[in-house]
Amino acid sequence: MAGLRLGPLLRYVDWESGSRATVWVEATRPCTAEVRCADGAAGAAPTFAVQGHHYALVVVTGLTPGSTTPYEVLLDGRRVWPPEDSRFPPSTISTPAVPQPDEAGPVRVAFGSCRWAAPPAHGHDPIGPDALDTLATHLAADPAAVRPDVLLLLGDQVYADETSQATRRRLAARRDLSEAPGAEVADYEEYTHLYDESWRDPDVRWLLSTVPSCMIFDDHDVVDDWNTSEAWVRDMRRTPWWHERIVSGLMSYWVYQHLGNLSPDALEADPVYAAVRAVPDGTETLRDHAAAADADPARVRWSYRRVFGRVRLLMVDTRAARTLEEQQRSMLRDEEARWLRDEMLADPGAYDHLLVGTSLPWLLPPLVHDAEAWNAALCRGERGERWARRGEKVRRAADLEHWAAFPESFRHLSELLREAGRGPDAPATVCVLSGDVHHAYIAEPQWSASVPDGTRTARVLQLTCSPVHNSVPGYIRAGFRFGWSRAGRWLGRALALHGRTGRPPMRWRKTGGPWFGNQLMTLTLHGRKAALSLVQARARSTGAQLEGVLECTLTSNE
Repeated sequence: MAGLRLGPLLRYVDWESGSRATVWVEATRPCTAEVRCADGAAGAAPTFAVQGHHYALVVVTGLTPGSTTPYEVLLDGRRVWPPEDSRFPPSTISTPAVPQPDEAGPVRVAFGSCRWAAPPAHGHDPIGPDALDTLATHLAADPAAVRPDVLLLLGDQVYADETSQATRRRLAARRDLSEAPGAEVADYEEYTHLYDESWRDPDVRWLLSTVPSCMIFDDHDVVDDWNTSEAWVRDMRRTPWWHERIVSGLMSYWVYQHLGNLSPDALEADPVYAAVRAVPDGTETLRDHAAAADADPARVRWSYRRVFGRVRLLMVDTRAARTLEEQQRSMLRDEEARWLRDEMLADPGAYDHLLVGTSLPWLLPPLVHDAEAWNAALCRGERGERWARRGEKVRRAADLEHWAAFPESFRHLSELLREAGRGPDAPATVCVLSGDVHHAYIAEPQWSASVPDGTRTARVLQLTCSPVHNSVPGYIRAGFRFGWSRAGRWLGRALALHGRTGRPPMRWRKTGGPWFGNQLMTLTLHGRKAALSLVQARARSTGAQLEGVLECTLTSNE
C-alpha cells in the first residue's frame, strides 16, 4: 500500500487559462497519484522512480477560473492528503479570474531565500523563528488573511554543506563521517534527507500545499562557493567525492525543485522528463543528464519564465550558467544572456511589471561592489601573478562572487534593465529580486544620461530579502551598514583605483534598510501600481508572530 512520503506541493498555476495547475508528490512505492478537487477538477499520473524513490507531478485540469477549491491527494485510490487528524485548513488551489486586463485583480508575489531547516517542534531555535513557518501559522489561523499568489524561493532551499544534528545522525548511520565529505551530504539518498527535513515540517508542508511556488538554486543547494571561479572548479574536481556530490545535487534539484517550475506544456515537451517516465527506473537517465549539465552547462537551461497576468517573471540561473575562464568571466554564458535579453525585451506592451529573479543581488552596498570588482581585476592579473593568487584566496574566503565580481556581466545587466525600463511601452516597474546576503534592503540606480522629455520610464529597483531562516554575525552586519556610508564609498573608490576597474555605468543609493532578521518581502502589483511590504518573524510570549517592518508605495497608477 502506497503512502505519502513528502508533499503535496502546489507548484504551477496557469494564469493564462485559469484552469490548470500542477501538484508534486513523493510516494513510498510505485503507484498512481491522483488529485481531486471539490469543484470536479482532477488529474492523475503514475509515479516515476529515481534511486529507489517514487515521484509524480500531477497536472490538474478543469479548474474554474477565479475560484478557490479544496483538493485531496489519493495514491492508488486511497486518500492520503489531507491527513485525518490535520489541524490545518484544507489545502486549496486558487486560480485567477482571467478577465480583461483592466479588470484584473492584484498579484501578490512573496519572496525570500536562505532557509536552513527548522529545528524539531517545541525545540529552542538559536536563530529565531522561521519566516515560512510563521507565515503558515498566520494563514492557517485566519481564513480571511490575504495569501500570496506565488512564493518565490530564491536559493538555498536546502543546505548540503551545513547539515543539522538530526541529519548528521542519519548520515552517520550510513557511513563514516571522519572521511570526506564528512557531515556534508554525499549522494542522492542523502539529498533526500535534506528535503525530508525541510518540507516535512508540518507548517511549511501545509503552506507549500496551498501557495504556488517558484524556485531557483544557489550555492548551498550544492556547496558554498559553487562555481565561484575556474580555479575553484579545478580544485573541487580533484577531490574524490565531488563528482558524486554535483551529479546528485543536480539530480535532486531537477526532481524536487526544477520540474515544478515548468508549465504543463513545457513538461510535455521536455525530453528528459519523457525519458525518465518511460522506463521502470529513471536513475541512469537522470544521472546522465545531470553529469552532462555539469560537464557542458550550455546543454541545459535552468532559467525559466512565468507570467502572472500583466506581470512577467524571469528566474535566472546565476550558478550553473556561468563562464569561468578568468579572462572571459561571465555570470551568464552567451546563450543564457541572449535568452534573458530576448525575454526581457519581447512584447514590452504585454506587461506592466517586469521581475527578474536572481539569487545574487545586482546592486550591493557600494563598498562591497567595489571590493568585488577590485578582486576580479586582481584575479585576472591586473596587478600581476602574486596579486592574482592572493585575490583568489580572498574571493573564496569572503564570498566575492556576486554580479559585481563579473564586471562585464554587471554592465550588460545594468544596460539591459535600463533599456527594458524605457520607451513608449515601458512597464511601471523593473524589479530585481534577490537574496543570499542574509539581510534585506532596497536600492535604486541613478543613470547620469538625461531622458528625453515625454519618454516613459519604469522605476528600476533592487529588492533584496534574506534570510527566511538563518543568521548573520554582528561584524558582518556592521560591515554591510558601513558599505553604504560615505566613508565606505571612499574606501571602495580607493580599491577601484588600485584594481584599475573604472567606474560603474551608474550610481545607486539605498532607499530602504538594511534590515536584519528572518523575513519575507511581498510585492503587490495591481495595474501599474506597485506596493512593497516586509515582515519579520519574531518570538513573542504567545508564539512566533509576523511583524510589519515596512509598507511603502513604489508606483501609483498613471
